Amino acid sequence: MANMSLEQVTETYYDVLKELGNIGAGNAMTALSQMLQCKVDMKVPQVRLLEFTEVGEMMGGEELIMVGVFLGVEGDITGSMMFMVEEQTARHLIQKITMGMLPPGSEFEEMGLSAMKEVGNIITGAYLNSLSTLTNLKIFPTPPALTVDMAGAILSVPAIQFGIFGDKILLIQSQFHDEIQLDGYFILIPDMESYAKILTSLGLPVV
Repeated sequence: MANMSLEQVTETYYDVLKELGNIGAGNAMTALSQMLQCKVDMKVPQVRLLEFTEVGEMMGGEELIMVGVFLGVEGDITGSMMFMVEEQTARHLIQKITMGMLPPGSEFEEMGLSAMKEVGNIITGAYLNSLSTLTNLKIFPTPPALTVDMAGAILSVPAIQFGIFGDKILLIQSQFHDEIQLDGYFILIPDMESYAKILTSLGLPVV
């Protein structure tokens, strides 16, 4: 199991990973809708297995300013998870959750960042809960950390931390909208042994 690499993820495995991405992202958007107390529509998520170097470009360029909520994954599987949104999307979400109480431009001060961290916590928690339910694995998130930086800088953290396991990650792009269309990105980075556990728990053979 420990010798498995993402290069060995066949089309069948990939279809399963995509389905996990779809369900997880759907549950996350439901949680977001409840949190914002408004209807949030979502397009079918785009699920891709990408090289680390491709992810920044996929999001619109490595120099694009983004907000990233990063947390560790513990329990039966280990690794990390990240939820990333563009700067303007984050500002919109923060204004929604604080009911417009913050002066424009102050979203990334303490109160706004705390609200955004809670958004990320709830969204990633819903995603991991759906993964746990589907696989019957115990999965626990660590407390989230939030950063505002260029996409390339944010992505360098998991790239360094998990690059030893391979150079590909599972990227789930979810387009959702209330008044405006928003792009959110889930990045799930289990270690290789955890990928094997996930696939085994779903009845797929791991070679």
